[in-house]
Amino acid sequence: MLRRFSQPSILLSLTLLTACSTPGTRVVLLPQSDGKPSAVMVSTEDGAQTLSEPYERATAAVGTRGAPIIDKADPERLRADNKALFELMPPPAKRFTLYFEAGGTVLTPESLAVMSEALAVALARSGGEIVVTGHTDTVGAVAGNDELSHSRALLVRQLFVARDFPSTRVEAVGRGERELAIPTADEVNEPRNRRVTIEVR
Repeated sequence: MLRRFSQPSILLSLTLLTACSTPGTRVVLLPQSDGKPSAVMVSTEDGAQTLSEPYERATAAVGTRGAPIIDKADPERLRADNKALFELMPPPAKRFTLYFEAGGTVLTPESLAVMSEALAVALARSGGEIVVTGHTDTVGAVAGNDELSHSRALLVRQLFVARDFPSTRVEAVGRGERELAIPTADEVNEPRNRRVTIEVR
C-alpha cells in the first residue's frame, strides 16, 4: 500500500489516485493552478520516491518489491482516461485584493467595486470557502498593526456574512506588517501595503 506525505495545503488538490492497468496503485502529481512548485512523497514498505514535477507518476504493482516506479504521465491522455475525476475537481481559487484608507478600516472607493466582484464569485461557488487576510503598512507599532490588520480582515469577513455567506466558511486572519506587498523601511505610509487579500476556493 502507498502512503502519501506532503504539505497539507497541497496534498488533496495536487494528487490524483487512479487504477493501474495491472493491480496496484498509481499516484500522479498535478500542477497547482498558480504555478507554484509542490511535492509529494510516495512510499511502500520497501522504499520511497518523491514526485516534484507536474505529471510525474509513481506506480506500485501488487506482488512486487522495491520503491515505486517513477515515470511521466501524458497530460492529455491522463485527462481523457480520467475525465470523470477531473470534472469533480473544484475550480481554481480566485484571489482579490482590497485597499484601505490610512490608519483605519475604511475601504477605498475602488475596492468597494472589487468587493462586489468577490462577493459574486463566492456566492456562485456552492460549498466554497474564503480566507481573508489583513495587512498594514509599517506606520505605527507592530502590536497595533497586528490588531488593525485583524480588524480589517474581520470587517471584510462581515461583508460576506451580511450577504448570507455561511460564517463557518469564512476565515479571517491578520498579518500586521509582516508580509508587505511593497517592502519599505519602518514608518513608511505605503497605500499598497494597507490591504486585505481574499482567497475564494
